[in-house]
Amino acid sequence: MTHHVSSMLDTYPKDLGGVDKEKLAACIEACFECAQTCTACADACLSEDMVAELTTCIRTNMDCADICNTTGRVLSRLTAYDANVTRTLLEACRTACKACGDECAQHAEMHEHCRVCADACRRCEQACQDLLSALG
Repeated sequence: MTHHVSSMLDTYPKDLGGVDKEKLAACIEACFECAQTCTACADACLSEDMVAELTTCIRTNMDCADICNTTGRVLSRLTAYDANVTRTLLEACRTACKACGDECAQHAEMHEHCRVCADACRRCEQACQDLLSALG
């Protein structure tokens, strides 16, 4: 997916305003990957025999998926870019990914899908932090 994200960023007709294109592409990709992984993890949790014990995990997955999806979409729109909105959204995404990663990590030894999800959340959390640092 990075190829497509980078290719689209390369076609943008205006200057990116000093935004690090590699970190932006990596963050967009991480957001969409995390959204998909969290959606799949919530669905897998719903299929577990002990679903009642996974209620918080399911909710956290769904929240994280929505926030990551929205962040990826907003980061993909560069026209009339608002740094304050972008920073706030990246901070929210980083926070949601940390919460979801922490929750899934609690179930990772018993449920492989939670381990995979925790890893995706950690990657997205880091990508958000890297882009935030690059924005200054």
